[in-house]
This record gives sequence, C-alpha cells and structure tokens, in this order.
Amino acid sequence: MTEEQRPAVAVDLAVTEHGDPDDRGEPVVVLHGLFGSGRNWMTIARRLAATRRVLAPDLRNHGASPWAEPMDYPAMAADLASVLVHQANRAVTLVGHSMGGKVAMILALTRPGLVRSLVVVDVAPVTYPGTFGPYAQAMRGVRLDGVTRRAEVDEQLAGAVPDPGIRAFLLQNLVLDEHGARWRVNLPVLEASMGTIAGFPEIAPGVQYDKPVLFVAGERSDYLSPEQEPTVRRLFPRAELAVVPGAGHWVHAEKPAEMLAVLDGVLADA
Repeated sequence: MTEEQRPAVAVDLAVTEHGDPDDRGEPVVVLHGLFGSGRNWMTIARRLAATRRVLAPDLRNHGASPWAEPMDYPAMAADLASVLVHQANRAVTLVGHSMGGKVAMILALTRPGLVRSLVVVDVAPVTYPGTFGPYAQAMRGVRLDGVTRRAEVDEQLAGAVPDPGIRAFLLQNLVLDEHGARWRVNLPVLEASMGTIAGFPEIAPGVQYDKPVLFVAGERSDYLSPEQEPTVRRLFPRAELAVVPGAGHWVHAEKPAEMLAVLDGVLADA
C-alpha cells in the first residue's frame, strides 16, 4: 500500500457540546471553515440545543484541537468520523461551512452510514482559487514579541487585510495570556496546505451520497454557481439549493436568524 493509499490516522478533536448530553435523539454536528473554530456556530448551536444535542468540533490545526499533518480532506473526515462514532449515538444531521462543508461532503461520500442528512453552506465539491493564502502569510508576518493588545496585531494586519470584518475574524485566533501572544491555528501547516484546502479530492466513478442534501448559498457570494451543478448532481443526486438573501460567504455569521430558519426546516423533515 502506498503512502497515499494508507487510511488517515484520526486525531482526537476538541468538541463543544450544546444541549442535553443524555438526549438520545438525532444530533446535529456543525463544522467551521478555514481559520475558524466551533465557536463560529455558537449562536445557532445554542438555539438548536433547545430541542437537540449539537456538537461543534474544532477541526485539526484549528481551535483547541491538536496540530497534525496532513491537512487534507481524508484526514479531516477521519477525525470527524471518530467524533461521530464515539460521541453521537446515531446518524447525524451534518452541517458544514466552506472548508467544513468539504469535510462534511467527503464524510458523507465515504461513510454515508454516519450521516442522515447533509447541509453544505456556501461551497461546492470543486477547486477554488487560493484566495485565503495571503491571510495566512499576513498572520505569519505579524511580529508577536511584546504584543499585549489585540489592537496592535490588528494594526499590523491592516496593510495586507484591509477589510476590518475579515481582520476581526482572523483575530479570533489570537491568544493573549501570561505567556505572551500566539496564534491558535497552525499557520505553517495551513499555509503549506492551501492548494489542498482549495481543492476537492477525486471521487471514484459511481460513488454518490443518495440522501437529502441542502446547499445553502449566500446571495452576495460567488462560491456556488450554476456551472457547478453537474458536478454537484453527480455526487449528490438529491441536492437542493437555498439562497439566503443579503448574505455573503459567512452566511451563518452574517444572517444567523435566516440560517437558523433554514436549519429548522431541514430538521423538521428529519
């Protein structure tokens, strides 16, 4: 067996759980995107937790989860499968945004028994231009020695990342404590893996996930387009599309009430 063919070795992800841990109903699992963490879903997870368990993992090299290589989708899906096997008591509704959406799609295609239904937020199973690489470069270029205030890092990032909203998102990864300042994400590995993260693994002919799938697009985002539909349909023949008015790429952060309504509709059909 070649290195590429060896099964990915799972790492133990940090998982935030919302709701009653003794609830035996169908859990919801929410996955963040690149440079994010399970905290990105907190507002929606807490609302959903009124009626069901919600699990919000930090993917490898993010949040409180271990740093590990490779940073690819089979490895991330293996990590997630381990979470579902050990912490979910039945097949789940799996919700993933951007990079997390790709992880969710790979798990559904390779371990369909773990996923009852799938919600993919503003991403398709295709390769995208590497637009996030400059963010990793900018973060690595920050001089952290002597930093005591978040505003100091924000100022350093401003030249390379002029959008204050994106800077605020990236700065969620900054840790300031008695040991000084550091990044919570594994920037060297993320930067080296940008091409892989922007892509999507090749799927063997005939492999499909034939359960319900909802793709959720932000109206102002260009991540989902009609040209991608043949690829989506080949892998997910039961795919449907919902568009959230006024939302960009970070749909759940920009329009949480609308995103919650979409998820409530999915869960009502469960």
